[in-house]
Amino acid sequence: MATSRRDVLMEAGKLLILGSAAVSSSPSAVPSPPPLPAYDPHAHRWGMTIDIEKCIGCGNCVRACERENDVPEGFFRTWVERYEIDGADQEHPRVTSTDGGKNGVPAAPPRQAKEFFVPKLCNHCLDSPCVQVCPVGATFDSPDGVVLVDESYCLGCRYCIQACPYGCRYINPAKETVDKCSLCYHRITQGLTTACCEACPTQARQLADLKNPKDPVHEFLRKNKVQVLKPHMATRSKVFYRELDGAVR
Repeated sequence: MATSRRDVLMEAGKLLILGSAAVSSSPSAVPSPPPLPAYDPHAHRWGMTIDIEKCIGCGNCVRACERENDVPEGFFRTWVERYEIDGADQEHPRVTSTDGGKNGVPAAPPRQAKEFFVPKLCNHCLDSPCVQVCPVGATFDSPDGVVLVDESYCLGCRYCIQACPYGCRYINPAKETVDKCSLCYHRITQGLTTACCEACPTQARQLADLKNPKDPVHEFLRKNKVQVLKPHMATRSKVFYRELDGAVR
């Protein structure tokens, strides 16, 4: 029986991370590190924190994501928007994101307006509209709280694209299936952080394990004014923003 991509994704969370298969018998050889314990997806609940005040709009995260996940040109798993809010018109911010912010988001011309950057990505919701509308179960929730897409099941019907309130999904032109941020599942199940978090020079982005009582996310949520995007949609988003302006869409 052929192995589906879903099988591979789920098995990745159960495999041991092995060191070298053998160690040289030479006295000067450096021994391989011991293998990490097996990954238990039920022991984690993944999300992300984003500190708006730390984001400088450099685009490192977008470029790192593109390289790590082979994102097609003109499409984005994550992107950065620049918001300008005029004090006289709070309800209509100016939003720009040239090429998804991949090459950085230049500062706006000097004017009396509030300006800041907002990184965006899949919110890996606990109550995901995309999961609910998929007719074949190609979009699904992993046991550790990551919303994934099994391209071997995906029909390319676009129902999930229409249902997502955050605009984070697209049709991969080469595969003709839905693609989006996977929270670098292939990395986090091996004890690594996401490519975007690793590339951020100011640590504006941080991978968060909500089930780990020692994770800094708990202090972050307790001590800061934290918001999620479009809370009225009741998706129970797991991407938490610090000091997110109410004008952000």
